[in-house]
Amino acid sequence: MGGESAVNPMGMLIPYALIFAVFYFLVIKPQKDKQKQHEAMVGDLKKNDEVVTSGGIHGTVVNTKDATITVRVDDNVKIEIDRSAVLRVIKKT
Repeated sequence: MGGESAVNPMGMLIPYALIFAVFYFLVIKPQKDKQKQHEAMVGDLKKNDEVVTSGGIHGTVVNTKDATITVRVDDNVKIEIDRSAVLRVIKKT
């Protein structure tokens, strides 16, 4: 009769664990680090910082609140935006 060998379930899990580990270190961890940097940058916004929003608007921070900031985009034009909409800080004061 045919001698069938039993398949070790741990042997089947090892390739999946390796794929997950590679995926974690190449995709998930760098994304979390980038998100933490963005949150720190947004949390450190102060008056007179020059910023660029995710919509491409360039301006200078005039006022900060908990969830929003007021940005001056021209002499008499001020807009209030969410802090998370700030893409980058051009010049810090």
